[in-house]
Amino acid sequence: MDNEVTALTIIFSEFYYWVTVVFMFLIHVGFCMYEVGASRRKNHMHTLMKNTMVIPLVTVTFFFFGWWIYFAFPNGPWIIGDIIPAPWAEPWGELMGAHMGGAPADSTTFTADDTAYWARINGVFWAAFLLFSWTAASIISGSLIERVRSSAFWVIAVVIGSFAWIIDAAWGWHPDGWMVQVLGYHDAYASGVIHAIAGGAALAVLIHLGPRIGKFRPDGTPRNIVPHNPWLITVGLFLIYTGFWGFYVACNIPIIDVQEGDGVFFSATNIYLTPTTLSAITLNFLMSLSGGLMGGYLISRGDAFWTYSAGLCGVIGASAGNDLYHPFQAMIIGAIVPMICYKLHFWVERRFKIDDAVGAVAVHGYGGFLGVVIAGFMLWGYPASQKYEAVITPWGNFAGAVIMFFVLGFVPAYIVAGILKACNKLRVPHEIELVGLDLSEYAARYEEEDQLLQAEIAEARASGVLR
Repeated sequence: MDNEVTALTIIFSEFYYWVTVVFMFLIHVGFCMYEVGASRRKNHMHTLMKNTMVIPLVTVTFFFFGWWIYFAFPNGPWIIGDIIPAPWAEPWGELMGAHMGGAPADSTTFTADDTAYWARINGVFWAAFLLFSWTAASIISGSLIERVRSSAFWVIAVVIGSFAWIIDAAWGWHPDGWMVQVLGYHDAYASGVIHAIAGGAALAVLIHLGPRIGKFRPDGTPRNIVPHNPWLITVGLFLIYTGFWGFYVACNIPIIDVQEGDGVFFSATNIYLTPTTLSAITLNFLMSLSGGLMGGYLISRGDAFWTYSAGLCGVIGASAGNDLYHPFQAMIIGAIVPMICYKLHFWVERRFKIDDAVGAVAVHGYGGFLGVVIAGFMLWGYPASQKYEAVITPWGNFAGAVIMFFVLGFVPAYIVAGILKACNKLRVPHEIELVGLDLSEYAARYEEEDQLLQAEIAEARASGVLR
């Protein structure tokens, strides 16, 4: 780093992304609590461990190929250009490890400026995107609880978390992505890039997986399988709200010399390198959350589960344009989108017998899809990015929403889940589902606990404490 201003800018950016990672970790804590609260007692450990193991599996695979895809695939590849070299993101490269900057070991690949910047930013920027990957996988997890095999879910989590979603990020969430250049696609806080793709993938898996035993009556009407622990769901969703702050901030770049490096105008930017402020997104985040909570309360007649879920859906529905919306727009969109998604959830459940245990397809999938489409109308004519002449249009964002939900979400998950189903590896056996997935996987532990209890009772009786 050649001067104090450059050093301060880079080190501040490094710390900035590190903090976002800490906040986003709470999203995963929230998902674990939320899913355990929604599942029944006989499935708690299975539900918890299924989601917990997303962390190491997606982390390792994202290190080996996910990070490189983001930088290498903005052109498709072969839609508007070839694969782009990204040596700093190759897992064997010197900048994917501890590095203090200075002269690069491989001067034919890196310059001193490359090492000065990427040595500080690479790990924390990678981690921020990694937490997005965990989120995409965990969205799918909640829909499938109480009947999916853990191993099957982990395969799907890696396919979506470390491959499919990072392709859509390269296409529509990279400042040079082909969807930004050609379609004028705008999705600043990932209504489509994370939520629609995960919701589409969850829907595809649910079609193959089928409903939980007893979910539908003989006449086809659904039963309500109530959450085991509403308090865990409440705390879990509030932790997701909290982690969403980190999610929003990580979608920004903290400080950039915006006007082609002229040293005049420095600003935070959105993911497309277009100037914005944290103040603006703070207003819009809170207003869309509030709209969602109010809309959810009204449409569900005060049902706590759907009120909390609608708050999340409200944020997701406004996220595509929350860098440019007026706070009042964010509130209205945040209220309307969850109400539509709530109705869609129950219509799809009745019509197609889809058992989405936590409503993730509605909250994330339908909410994300609608958020992208609405942004196309509300922001019609705005520049998609300051780097290109493409403008935001309804048809461009609609095409983008279809690509996110269907092409990169639904289709890959449908194929992978279909293969797993054909191999009889997608769903647990009928008998195990009846007695509970915990009993099948943790039978020895429960037997030992029972033996310990019996030994304590015997000792208490022998000592006269218990008669």
